[in-house]
This record gives sequence, structure tokens and C-alpha cells, in this order.
Amino acid sequence: MVSTDSSRKTRAGGARDGAGSGDDGARGGGGISRRRLIGSAGAAGATGLVLGAAGGATGYAATRPAEAAALTTVGSTQVMFHGKHQAGITTPLQARGHLVAFDLVPGAGRKEAAALMRRWSAAAERLMAGDPAGGGAADGPDHDTGIALDAGPSSLTVTFGFGRTFFERTGLTGNRPPGLDPLPPFSSDRIDAGRSNGDLWVQIGADDALVAFHALRAVQKEAAPAARVRWQMNGFNRAPGATAQPMTARNLMGQVDGTNNPKPTESDFERRVFVPGGTDAKYDWLAGGSYAVVRRIRMLLDDWEKLPVQRQEQVIGRRKKDGAPLSGGTETTAMDLDRAGPDGKLLIPDNAHARISSPERNSGAAMLRRPFSYHDGISADGTPDAGLLFICWQADPLRGFVPVQRKLDRGDALSPFIRHEASGLFAVPGGAADGEYVGQRLLES
Repeated sequence: MVSTDSSRKTRAGGARDGAGSGDDGARGGGGISRRRLIGSAGAAGATGLVLGAAGGATGYAATRPAEAAALTTVGSTQVMFHGKHQAGITTPLQARGHLVAFDLVPGAGRKEAAALMRRWSAAAERLMAGDPAGGGAADGPDHDTGIALDAGPSSLTVTFGFGRTFFERTGLTGNRPPGLDPLPPFSSDRIDAGRSNGDLWVQIGADDALVAFHALRAVQKEAAPAARVRWQMNGFNRAPGATAQPMTARNLMGQVDGTNNPKPTESDFERRVFVPGGTDAKYDWLAGGSYAVVRRIRMLLDDWEKLPVQRQEQVIGRRKKDGAPLSGGTETTAMDLDRAGPDGKLLIPDNAHARISSPERNSGAAMLRRPFSYHDGISADGTPDAGLLFICWQADPLRGFVPVQRKLDRGDALSPFIRHEASGLFAVPGGAADGEYVGQRLLES
């Protein structure tokens, strides 16, 4: 499912996911106003604390005072590691991303997994703060690579999740939540098992490609000797500041992609996206967390680009120019699914992607879609190997992703132009408190 109806704005600021502190200001003084940062993050759907040009540079100056003063807004923006929720869920879309899954090595179990999560969490906290030694000590055999030595935090986030098999490998099947039951098959699936699922999953995002790669290398190095890479996917989005004003991003089909996501200002946002606590003691480790469905969706761009723009708009149900629904208005105007044209035909066709995936047609089912685009060159048949790394977040995938995808599977006009080639489902724990590592409540229960 392509996230044509998902909300995300390109922005200059970063965000803290679920900080819960009530303090949404940037630290220190500097060249960008607190109001501008908060406004930019709010337009993007962020929910918490923003450390922008002033705040990010203040923290970064502890290690590089001369360079910090010259950092741009993009480089200095910092997302906090600790909080109610993990970073990278409600954080505004970043320009670069890496998705990587790991399997525990034979013989590794709960003890080794706990040690790994300690190492990963410590590295992520340093890296997200812009610490140049976050990828290793300054000397010794595991010294830092120096890849991101001159950069600030650049909105880096590192997010960790557990796959269904993780609980078997660690002897914790009694704590495996029902939301990790396998996704059902769909007729549009062409799933490569080798690029799907995994014991552990890491999502890395940043607004600088070298900062993102630096974090990827640190995560990969820290995985040894407990885990090894199962698969890796690399993605991108429009860079902050590339447009005259913040606006919804476009996907590789050229469509405005990010309009109808649930928004943090909505009263039921937390209920839709994050897992509540107190329902069952066995699963309290997941309180404040979420479920991530990850799908590699190939776009058949050669076929798509042969369609005239008017036909593309009929397939999606929105205008290509500005993302407005075909029923009229602007991008943010609610779709009028019953409105017909002079010929009596529905302005938004029955099989339009936006219609079928809309919450109104799915008993309110909604997901927080947060994708990256990808391009892996040219396939053997001469067509672009490109598309969407679809990532959606929800409190329960059986009430979020699954019912919507089932409807899309039965008659989405977009289906002939896409192919689902990889799939994963991961339980993402809540954020770590100060002094904790991600997953500690599960692994030390």
C-alpha cells in the first residue's frame, strides 16, 4: 500500500517523541526563534520538544565549540533519545534513512540480547546528541570512523524493534504480544523471505546522509558478536529547505504523499498509534510503544509514467499538482466521497486509492505512515528498481494496517502499478527513561 494519504511535512526543525515534559522550547539563544522552530515542527505533525539551531548547537558545542557556532539549522537540530516514546515515530520525515534487520547468532539468547540492547541504546544516545565519539572510542581498535566528524546531530533518530522470532530466541514467548501474530497474505504480495522480518529491527533517520551512515555503521559494529545483519534497505526523502515553504513531500510517482495521517492534535492520536499500559502485565514492557509494519513496495514507474496526468489523478483520487481531492478544495480539504460531476459519475472514483484507504471507508482504521523512497538501480528487465519503503505505526496492526490493506487488495486502482516485495512486523518498545536501555522492561522482567 503506497502511503498517498499520509501526513508529513518537510521542515527545518526536529522533534522529541512524546517528551511529556510540557517544555517545547529550544535550549539557549541563537539565530532561529523558538516560535519558528515550534511552528515548523507543528506543521510536520511532531509532538514534543524541539532542539533547533540554538538548542542543538548548545549541546554540540561541548565537543566542537568553534564549529557549532557555524552549524546550519539542519545540522544543529537534535532529537532527544530518552522519552515516553522512542524517537523516529512522530519525528518529522528525515532526508535519509536506513532500515536494517538482524538475527541473533546461534547460541545467543536473552543475556546476549540484553547486552546488545545496552550497547545499541548507549550508542544511539551519544550519536543523537551529536557526539563524534558515538560510533566508538577515540582510540583503540574500535575507534570512531570519523564519517560524521564535522556534522551536528542533523535530526538523527535511531529506533529499535523486536520481531516475532526474537521472543523464541530469548525464551520470552510468554511476553510476546498478540499484535505480533503474522500478517495475512495478500494477492499483490511478491514477498522475498530473505528481505523480510527478522529478530531485531533498527530504523535510522537523519537530515544528513553521512550522519545517517555513521549511525548505521555504529549499529552494525555494536551488533557483533550477538547478531548479524539479515537485510538492509536505504531510503531518502526531500531535504529540509528544498522548497520555498514547508510542504508535504512527494513520492517517486510524483504524487503529494502525506495528507491524511492521524495528527497529534487529534484526541484519539495516542490511542491509534501507541500501545496503552495496564491491559496485561505480560505486555507492560510495550506500554508507550507501537507496532511498525514495514513493506518494500516496488513502483512500476515505466508503466505509471505512460499514463496521462488526468488518469494518474483518477487512480489516486487527488490532483497531482497540489494533492487536493478530486472532489474540490485544497490539499487539507476533507474528501467528499459522495460528490458527483455533471455526468453523474463520482468525482473520486470507486476504486481510487485515496477513497479505499480513507478511514471513513475502514471503520476509522488509521495508521501513522512515515515512509522513505528508495532507488536501487535498474533491474535485470531494464526497469527502475525503485519505490517506497513503507513504514506505518499503529497501536494494533490487526486494526490498522491489516483491514486497510485487505480492502486495497480487493480493488485498488493503484495495484497494477505497485508490487509488495518485502514485509516485516515489529513490536517497538516505549522509550527508555534516563538510565535505562530500550527493551529493558522486557529483557529484565
